[in-house]
Amino acid sequence: MADRGLTGILLVGGASSRFGSPKELAEYGGETLGDRAWRLLGEACDERLKVGPGGLADPGTGPVAAIAAALRAASHEVAVVIPVDMPLLTVEALHALADACRDAAVAQDGPLPCAVARRWRRSFETEERRLRTVLAALDTAHIELDPALLLNVNTPGDVGL
Repeated sequence: MADRGLTGILLVGGASSRFGSPKELAEYGGETLGDRAWRLLGEACDERLKVGPGGLADPGTGPVAAIAAALRAASHEVAVVIPVDMPLLTVEALHALADACRDAAVAQDGPLPCAVARRWRRSFETEERRLRTVLAALDTAHIELDPALLLNVNTPGDVGL
């Protein structure tokens, strides 16, 4: 595990309707997307939390409620949140989000990946289901990351899966 006071939150779930099967089980670069994302969080953070099947919340709750559940369980003041379907993210990108976080921080294409200050967890305990809307109500920093890192896998063909 990394030696950094940072919580990593992995969002696993969603219907995967465009993908056709659970994304976390799809293989990329010799490992599943789920294992790859979990490893990345282990390299970037000293605490990891999974939200979704086998994790903290029902995957049908949506990202806002999922993040709220993870922030309630988080030990550190800042958490980075990643979806399982961004296999090209790096430790440096996650640390850049964490370093820019006042209330929250997002990359240019947001809302994910993002960093969120745990003290704002009540902002996520809402009926609002759109993560962009919740983040817009906070003092959210916007940072530029290499666009290639933000590849979001929506179909098996997106990265040759």
